[in-house]
Amino acid sequence: MTAAPLTDSQQETTAPPDPRLWNEDLAPAKERRWKVYDIFALWMSDVHNLGNYTFAAGLFVLGLSAWQVFTALLFGFVIIYFGMNLMGRIGQRTGVPFPVVARISFGTFGANLPALIRAIIAIFWYGIQTYLASVAITLLVLAIDPGLKPLTEHGFLGLHALGWICFVALWAVQALILTRGMESVRKFQDWCGPAIWVVMIALAVWILAAGHWNISLTSSPKQLSTGEQIRQWFGAAGLILATYGTLMLNFCDFSRNAPDQKTVRRGNFWGLPINSTAFALLSVIVTAGSMQVFGEAITDPAELLAKVHNTPVLIVGALTFAVATMGVNIVANFVSPAYDLANIWPKRITFTIGGMISAVAALCVLPWKLYSSPAVVNYFLGGLGAFLGPLFGIMIVDYYLIRRGKVDVAQLFVDGGAYPRVNPRALATFFPTAALSAVIALVPFFAPASPYSWFIGTASSAALYFAVSRKHR
Repeated sequence: MTAAPLTDSQQETTAPPDPRLWNEDLAPAKERRWKVYDIFALWMSDVHNLGNYTFAAGLFVLGLSAWQVFTALLFGFVIIYFGMNLMGRIGQRTGVPFPVVARISFGTFGANLPALIRAIIAIFWYGIQTYLASVAITLLVLAIDPGLKPLTEHGFLGLHALGWICFVALWAVQALILTRGMESVRKFQDWCGPAIWVVMIALAVWILAAGHWNISLTSSPKQLSTGEQIRQWFGAAGLILATYGTLMLNFCDFSRNAPDQKTVRRGNFWGLPINSTAFALLSVIVTAGSMQVFGEAITDPAELLAKVHNTPVLIVGALTFAVATMGVNIVANFVSPAYDLANIWPKRITFTIGGMISAVAALCVLPWKLYSSPAVVNYFLGGLGAFLGPLFGIMIVDYYLIRRGKVDVAQLFVDGGAYPRVNPRALATFFPTAALSAVIALVPFFAPASPYSWFIGTASSAALYFAVSRKHR
């Protein structure tokens, strides 16, 4: 066991921690076991999932060539890389999770606002991601054993029996992993991220062989004008920024476990611009191959895998997709609300209890009904997602430009100490910039600018918060 080093961001203080603000899970990390590979594997777990595959494949179907998709996403992931390093540095230096980091800029109790916003988004997406994975597993199970089809003919609360079995099985395994804490998360994601690479490479080799090894990287299924190609290219980069804005906000939940900043930067480098764009390119190549082989662009890898008439392959594929989805859910949608809910009532809610509350909530919202409602996904979750950019902008400017990295970590656990209960300047900045970001993301009139809502929210909140804070210094 190695103790977290004391940095210049941490100043010793004699004030005892307030039980309303402190517990062992929220306290600075005592063990720093996460190495470069652990962070690299974290990104593999987060990126290697059905949603990101479909996103990259969808860009190809919309008219971008494989090469254009690759460069657009590489551009987006490079920006994400730098954003993750900024938030990762704060987590590594202070050793505390996201809701405690939020206390620096929003106040010791005001931090519950960004924590709850992040938690609600994560809980809903946790349920939806689990449901989407269960659909893929159901498809592959039926391909393995068509005799189970009668289980799909009767349902309860909008989901048939086989769907319930697959959904609850995935839900239970994920919950079991989380009850064992962050060390269990590290060990699980160390191998689940690479697992999907094995299946994806095998799927690519199979589709390339079926297409006689002649897949074009420059052609696309839809002809676009040069201007439309440029718009789609920048839109793809903007959307990937918005997608990863969730984890960019709370990346400190993971970087707090790294022994030094070099470890964080190296893990992010191999996991984001390198691994993530490689996975996106492979997704597009497989989709292009499916169009050549089957005459249509198949953007769902589970549907494509079901066309492989080989039971052992289908079994391995079903298990791998299940593991991949558990990886992204645990990384992106489970760790954050576990800490966020613990922050509300530290005396009674630990990381494990917060995780179980999140899991039960994700089950109770009946995610298949949510996903079937475009209004809920687009307006409720999309609106909440638009709030993440302003939160990120405020926190980064406050730490780097206003405080110059000087933070008394112990005082973050003291009521009435160096940090206010609520920072009015942070709230005065957040509400108008969050409203601006949400309007751009959701109002049809601003549809051409909607892919950039996260960036606009981040930039506007950063500028406004810097101006307001400088004025009152």
